Amino acid sequence: MPSSARLMVLALGVVAVLLARSPEEVDGASGRGNATCPLDLSYVPTFPWDSDLCAGGAARNMTGCCMTLLSVLAIGLAGQVRATGHFRIPSAAASAACLDDFGKRLSSPPLSLPGASLVPTCFPSPEQFVASPNFCAGVTTAAEYRSVVGNASVAALDSACGGDLSSLPLCSRCLDAGIAATSRLKAAANISSNASTDDAATGNCFYLTVTYAAGISNAAGPTSPPTAGCTLGLALASPHAAPPPSKSHTTAILATAIPTAFLVLASLLAFLIWRRRDKKKKKKKKTHEISKEGSTERRSHPRPNTGSILFDIAELTKATGGFADGNLVGRGGFGAVYRGVLADGSVVAVKKMLDPDVEGGDEEFTNEVEIISHLRHRNLVPLRGCCIVDDDVEEGKQKFLVYDYMPNGALEDFIFSKRPAPALTWSQRRNIIMDVARGLEYLHYGVKPAIYHRDIKATNILLDADMRARVADFGLARRSREGQSHLTTRVAGTHGYLAPEYALYGQLTEKSDVYSFGVLVLEVMSGRRVLDMSAPASGPVLITDWAWTLVKAGQTREILDEALATEESPRVGGGRGAMERFVLVGILCAHVMVALRPTITEAVKMLEGDMDVPELPDRPLPYGHNVLFSEAGSNFSASPVFSGPFMDNGDMLR
Repeated sequence: MPSSARLMVLALGVVAVLLARSPEEVDGASGRGNATCPLDLSYVPTFPWDSDLCAGGAARNMTGCCMTLLSVLAIGLAGQVRATGHFRIPSAAASAACLDDFGKRLSSPPLSLPGASLVPTCFPSPEQFVASPNFCAGVTTAAEYRSVVGNASVAALDSACGGDLSSLPLCSRCLDAGIAATSRLKAAANISSNASTDDAATGNCFYLTVTYAAGISNAAGPTSPPTAGCTLGLALASPHAAPPPSKSHTTAILATAIPTAFLVLASLLAFLIWRRRDKKKKKKKKTHEISKEGSTERRSHPRPNTGSILFDIAELTKATGGFADGNLVGRGGFGAVYRGVLADGSVVAVKKMLDPDVEGGDEEFTNEVEIISHLRHRNLVPLRGCCIVDDDVEEGKQKFLVYDYMPNGALEDFIFSKRPAPALTWSQRRNIIMDVARGLEYLHYGVKPAIYHRDIKATNILLDADMRARVADFGLARRSREGQSHLTTRVAGTHGYLAPEYALYGQLTEKSDVYSFGVLVLEVMSGRRVLDMSAPASGPVLITDWAWTLVKAGQTREILDEALATEESPRVGGGRGAMERFVLVGILCAHVMVALRPTITEAVKMLEGDMDVPELPDRPLPYGHNVLFSEAGSNFSASPVFSGPFMDNGDMLR
């Protein structure tokens, strides 16, 4: 993902976390009582923020209005960090006082907004802004933040985010430093580096970093429009005059355009979180419908019309030796996987899901059962069945998925392994990439309606006894809507693998999977992770940016893993030329523009050599050009039009 698309990540963390906390998470908060607001909100009526979405008797776009108000309020929260060194608000009473003050300032001239109705609608629970030692790594103050993140990372953040953030490159540099600092927080909080974008704990840590960057790192502070636009994702008011754009106006335009694009995704995210209680009830009801199938018979038996088995927990317990640690083969954000041997002698992998009360747990379980039960393809991991236990005295409801066992584990263990094992050969890498491509081709075109996996990455590609790849983990998969792109309110997946149009706008299509596949191809061919954190001085580097730079410099072979570059039999599978072709296809699949990516079928033909790889189209310039793209068959063409001072992020949807 290029810097123009990645700019939104820091801002997304602020708003997502501000909304994420429900009253249940702060039951111990103090009562409201008589308290004063610790935030200085005097900037609200004078700051140049775009209030159009909240204007009128009833907001035209309530979700967009609420997201804007959250960003405006975040300026005050960052200002508090700057003044006192404390993140968030100390008590529910103080938070209520702040919201009351906020509403009055919105109602006063020159804004004259219906603050008395907007604030309770957008912020029904003052507790969501209250400080908590469990927020992220126990960090509640700026001093604790510096201690956890470390002097080097804090210095890099201060340097990158300290100046004027009105230009896209400078804001991107600040983002890179923020990602590096957040990775230190996540490590301290024991959050996996592969945590998905909608993971609440990840959002908490992003919140701390962007608040610190806006409040302390930046010299101008959060009340500076460019600072608020870059770090807090605030949509700024558009200029009333419209003279021909000049260099002096570029910074102001950029400060407006970047947060505006962010607002679209943020609005969708807000709507999801507000409705999550109702959705959680629906998820539980959906899982209960599956569990009823096993309520009349305890023994394992086939599930009607699915081709899968409803297993008895006693059989799975026996197969895994009581879920013994010796049979544990993997653990992740979904739960744990155990190796087991069924009574008929077949070897299976039993995935024990996380506590069903975890947000999204029920939905991902029922989703995976319903989708995979009907899929049969040699490049997909077969689902044997499932098991639901409602009456466990100690653990409550438990859920299990049973798959065919893949003896060679995950692809990640081979391309990034620290263990002393032979590196993958070119022939093996070629087969793995083709297997994944054909598995995706089946999902996109072999079933109706098509299925979008949404989480293609090295940990979700498993290898059988012959080192052939199988696509696994369909917990996030979604069925397509025939003839439509899918606009989702829950952006799910893993940082670095997400297509820009999906991460920013929630637009899900088959080419969202193609983007993730392109990133995976580059990882397999280079042996390099999607995000390289090994060079703290220069900040984290995305594999797509790194590979693109080398190809444009005529150094495609430098991308190849050292084991490939020194392989004794380069002619196997087409030799060096084929290796470079695979790299070019990976870059093309991971292009920022949707229209310039091939379909997975076209990618398969290119990889096999049955279709020429087109000349790699240029990436859109961060500013100075407005690039319009068109797609006609397999012609991946781009035509620059010099009609604006910045790239329209909406073009990523075309």
